[in-house]
Amino acid sequence: MRDLRLPALGAVAWIGALSGPVLVGETAFPRPVLGAALLLLVALGLALGVARRSRATVAAVVAVLLGAAAVAALHAGRVGHNPVAALAERGTLVRVTAVVTSDPRTVVGAHATEELVDLRVRAMSARGTNYRLSVPVLGLGDDSWRTVPLGATVTARGELVEADSDDVAALLVADDPTVTDEPGVWWRLSGRLRGAVRGAVAHRPADQAALVPALVDGDDADVSDTLADDFRATGLTHLLAVSGTNLTLVVGFLLVLARWCRVRGRWLYAVGAAGIAGFVVLARTEPSVVRAAAMGTVGLLAMGHHGRQRALRSLGASLLALLLLDPGLARSVGFALSVVATAGILLLGPPWRDALARWLPRWAAEAIAVPAAAQLACTPLVAAISGQVSLVAVGANLLAEPAVGPATVLGLLGGLLGLVWAPLGALSGTLASWCVAWIITVAHHGARLPTAGVGWGTGPLALLVLVVVCVVIALGAPVVLRHRIAGAASCLVLVGVSLVRLPTPGWPPDGWVMVMCDVGQGDGLVVSTGSHSAIVVDAGPDPDPMDRCLDDLGIRTVPLLVLTHFHADHVDGIDGVLAGRRVGDIWTTRLQDPPEGVATVSRASVAAGVVPHPAPYAATATVGDVTLQVLWPTADSPTQGPGDGSTANEASVVLLVVSHGLSLLLAGDVEPEGQAAIARSVPGLHVDVLKVPHHGSRYQDESWLLSLHPTVALTSVGAHNDYGHPAASTLDPLAQAGVRVYRTDQDGSLAVVGSSGGPVVVTH
Repeated sequence: MRDLRLPALGAVAWIGALSGPVLVGETAFPRPVLGAALLLLVALGLALGVARRSRATVAAVVAVLLGAAAVAALHAGRVGHNPVAALAERGTLVRVTAVVTSDPRTVVGAHATEELVDLRVRAMSARGTNYRLSVPVLGLGDDSWRTVPLGATVTARGELVEADSDDVAALLVADDPTVTDEPGVWWRLSGRLRGAVRGAVAHRPADQAALVPALVDGDDADVSDTLADDFRATGLTHLLAVSGTNLTLVVGFLLVLARWCRVRGRWLYAVGAAGIAGFVVLARTEPSVVRAAAMGTVGLLAMGHHGRQRALRSLGASLLALLLLDPGLARSVGFALSVVATAGILLLGPPWRDALARWLPRWAAEAIAVPAAAQLACTPLVAAISGQVSLVAVGANLLAEPAVGPATVLGLLGGLLGLVWAPLGALSGTLASWCVAWIITVAHHGARLPTAGVGWGTGPLALLVLVVVCVVIALGAPVVLRHRIAGAASCLVLVGVSLVRLPTPGWPPDGWVMVMCDVGQGDGLVVSTGSHSAIVVDAGPDPDPMDRCLDDLGIRTVPLLVLTHFHADHVDGIDGVLAGRRVGDIWTTRLQDPPEGVATVSRASVAAGVVPHPAPYAATATVGDVTLQVLWPTADSPTQGPGDGSTANEASVVLLVVSHGLSLLLAGDVEPEGQAAIARSVPGLHVDVLKVPHHGSRYQDESWLLSLHPTVALTSVGAHNDYGHPAASTLDPLAQAGVRVYRTDQDGSLAVVGSSGGPVVVTH
């Protein structure tokens, strides 16, 4: 019988780490849910103990639960109750001496680009008082922080404000830092090697040059948003971050070299330990790297004699150790996905592999079973987070997997050789980039398949159904896969559902007036003008989501395309609107800025044989049953701008649309000044539906939005965007005023339907 006591104790420690901060009131985690989980795990632990007739097991369950909760409570109290947290509550100006504990992360805001960096404050002076302490804070500053190396000690002045996270004591809005102490020798060596890995592929195309360092050491700073989106849609995101796979490949390669050099016995363990330590230094000692090192070590153990049983015990022990050392990992989505994926591979992978191996070569059976098991195990958690299920993830991982190992090893060799002789490193880097070119191709084409992201509810019932489905598949797969015909048929079904668009019963709803397409971080609105015909307002940042949305709605003719302004998140998807459809006219804003967006629209419109022209201010147009009026910008507004993003937003075309008795205000990204001008030119304006300006940015004329008295407010916004959209300060006042608020990142595409009681919103 498989011994699951250590994995069970790891799960109990996880719940204990979640419960500690709640019990002392340091987090808003829902107590009823936690209480139910606690009772369930205690019951499972007691049942396990009774089944084994072991009082020791029962005692261990209780001890681990209480111990993890106590450690987590102490950790939360230490972070939440200290001089830094107290001064942050009052927005105090301070001078700090701190150690940089992470690489800077660029955050693109609405009006500026800033850098986020993790700091550990060692000393602080404020209001004439000096403090000596060791407290984690989050630093926010300008580009000067990009050049500060990890491990350096810096001094900086700034303002302490309260942080949103329970893991740091405060947010430090900092001035330029001064480095007072350089990083230690290990950090300098790590920095040189990371730089050598980047240098080895610097001559290759941008996406390839960005992906190789991401595979080798998790350095994803140069990965484009487009590539990251493609990886996310195809279930390949784990390749862009430090994961257990990275460590397994790197350390496994070192062990192969060691065996080739005739290293045997316990010395192999020493080589493995040194490799793990070196990898952690190379990839940085951040929580995600420590997590990856633990999961990678479990993976290495699984390769040895009696590996599966040893790996399961090691997984439980790793959970215990990590959660006792850093209870904050219990709330980390990345940690949860790593653990669940590793457990899925260990528990589901072997029986699936053995079943497939009855009629497939063992290497092929392993290649199919491992990604399938990991993906199935993670599916409920991914659905709970994103509201989507990817049906192409298994196939994408299966196709990409053969290139991951060579790319990682060759990329690391490129860095090592580059330290000796740059041309030799570039040669190895070129070979690595050829490997990642295949991975990029898989991600790019996989993300464009119709089932790359199938919408799934995040409610309790929807997730329960998904869990039940996954359990049935997990238990039934070995029975089905061991038979050649049934197994081959299952694989063909998986391929088929990946390539064929699934039917969406009930979508679009009958009588729909407008649909806000879920195009990510951008706008794409469709106003029905009759059978298979619609006005389109903005095209989103990517042609494929816009094209899919219009296909789902059955739109073949676009009598009018309105592009509110030329930012990429509103115009880069124009090819998706034009693909296979007749477009009658194109309206744009008067302000021809930014130039890149203007060029995109010009190229696409020339190809379609349509000449864009500025939307006529104050003019009223009728298309089918739809009447629309241009409220902004005015006829005397400028046609050229200074290249400032805020100016382009301000020039957004604002439309008042009336259809089937409903009035809709489509406000583009217009800024507060423009909103105030519209309020003056159209006093007393009331609407049924408000498209919230600028994706719900905090920069709004709140009094004007509330004066519109909308019944429904819709916000088009991308999940996990870097802009802080939508802002609570924008949506909360609307909700408090009784407005029904919807957003595409949580609700998917939104259809407005007319009814006798006003607008009704149907989510997709």
